[in-house]
Amino acid sequence: MLNYRTFFIRTNITHFLVFYLKNKDQREDIMSKTNQLKSQDELDAPLPSHKAYIVRNYKTVTREQRERILKETEYNMFSFPADLLYLDYLSDSGTTSMTDLQWAALMLGDESYGRNRGYYVLLEAFRDTFERGEHPLRPLDLIMKGEESTQLLMEELYLKSYEGGFVNGGKYQLMRPNTFICPQGRVAEHLLFSTLAEILHEIDPSKHYAIPNNGHFDTTGANIRAVNIDPINVFDKKVVLEPFRVEDTPNSNPFKGNMDVAQLETIIQERGADSIPLIYLTITNNSVAGQPVSMANIKEVKSIADKYNIPLFFDACRFAENAYFIKQYEDGYGDKSVKSIVQEMFSYADGFTISLKKDGLANMGGALFLRDNGVFVQKYSLNGKNVGIRIKEKQIVTIGNDSYGALSGRDIMALTMGLYEVVKESYLKARIGLTQYFAAELGKRDIPVILPPGGHAVYIDMDRFLEGTDLTTEDFGGVGFTIELLRHYGIRACELGPFAFEWDQRSPEERKGILNFVRFAIPRNAYTKADIDYTVAAITELYKNKHIIPKVRISRGRELSLRHFQSGLEPVYRT
Repeated sequence: MLNYRTFFIRTNITHFLVFYLKNKDQREDIMSKTNQLKSQDELDAPLPSHKAYIVRNYKTVTREQRERILKETEYNMFSFPADLLYLDYLSDSGTTSMTDLQWAALMLGDESYGRNRGYYVLLEAFRDTFERGEHPLRPLDLIMKGEESTQLLMEELYLKSYEGGFVNGGKYQLMRPNTFICPQGRVAEHLLFSTLAEILHEIDPSKHYAIPNNGHFDTTGANIRAVNIDPINVFDKKVVLEPFRVEDTPNSNPFKGNMDVAQLETIIQERGADSIPLIYLTITNNSVAGQPVSMANIKEVKSIADKYNIPLFFDACRFAENAYFIKQYEDGYGDKSVKSIVQEMFSYADGFTISLKKDGLANMGGALFLRDNGVFVQKYSLNGKNVGIRIKEKQIVTIGNDSYGALSGRDIMALTMGLYEVVKESYLKARIGLTQYFAAELGKRDIPVILPPGGHAVYIDMDRFLEGTDLTTEDFGGVGFTIELLRHYGIRACELGPFAFEWDQRSPEERKGILNFVRFAIPRNAYTKADIDYTVAAITELYKNKHIIPKVRISRGRELSLRHFQSGLEPVYRT
């Protein structure tokens, strides 16, 4: 006999089943419509990538105040106080807003003079990033979690030996040093080129040498010239300036940063392979509008280097951005991870310099790497002395002990974590997406921006921007544009053209490798679309009124090396 409770339950179940079966078609129709919704990746808006926890408010500065500051700092962009700007696109070097994990790592910095613990995890981060691809070991996590097992730390971190790659470990880093920590990239360049010049002089003091690059940046070229070696730019100017439809930016990329391999081989044959101590490839190509270099081009350059037994080096400041471009736009790499693409890229290099203030997401740091027993080491280790020993001696006497390289222990920990953060594809998608948005907004307004954009910056072609004015190359109109942009709108940008690259001091042949750009380098994790929109509006207003852009006269320091950092300028306004 059923009791009331049992009867109630059975009745309700029966009613539910009847309702469920009667409404099955309606339910399936609802589910079908739900499945027709766009996914989060298909919306016409990028996925949020981060949120801000610290805000720095800007000061209100009037145009009259900026005019006074400009005059008293000789109109030099590098001398204007950053605290009195609204937006600062002068450089993406060291201007990163670090992640929470980097700040956490920074608090675990060890300031010991010899072999601080950060040194060990940094070397492992280098191995993870440039050599291990999808199989990182991440011993940094031992430090981050406060591992207390002495035995485990000894076995997994402090007493491990490595050889054969870019980062020897244990006794091999003492016997054949090949990893040199520096405060920034140009210091790494100085270590490399100054040591190389000394060795070349010992080999043949009468020979004149040259180093080809798909685009020497300003400090790179200056470091090479300082040791009486010729820096040669090897790119096709027509390719860089070739028109590209703004609407095609999300879907294709012609890799305009590539080295012109035909031109490279011609230079080697004309000058002789023994006059080319190394080939240098910049990824991405900062001097050439920040354009990426394809894996196919890296392989071609490597093949030529092998053919003539010349070491191939990278200027690897923006290696992660370059890898992301390869993943997005090069056939055969769409299904590969950024980590594995980085690993393949560096498998073709014999050494590299890097500013970790870019794709290390750090505010300070750089490094020089040599492949253990690679072509460079074999060619330039003379009289039984490993070339790494020579570099290390110079590092110690000029920079600091090899385990800190003029960095604080806190800097070392922050950049160690930064190497793991920078290869996250969500970060790279947002980073490059913001740059593409900036360029697209300018392109929609017919402002002559280089398209497609690179990863770290937007470049305006000033030759086209200034069409219709009476400004000539020697009037440095790009500098005049940066002065007016700062004066009227509190935005700082950087001329990378005839003024910065010393067009008036160069030979006709050297002038062929100088483009006329103004660069807007975007600090990592710092700016939003609102900042970009303000910048686009300011540039557009100047473009509409470009007749007000002044000629610029160098009032002091025309002959200085890297004069854009230190010379005095004077705008000449037309009445």
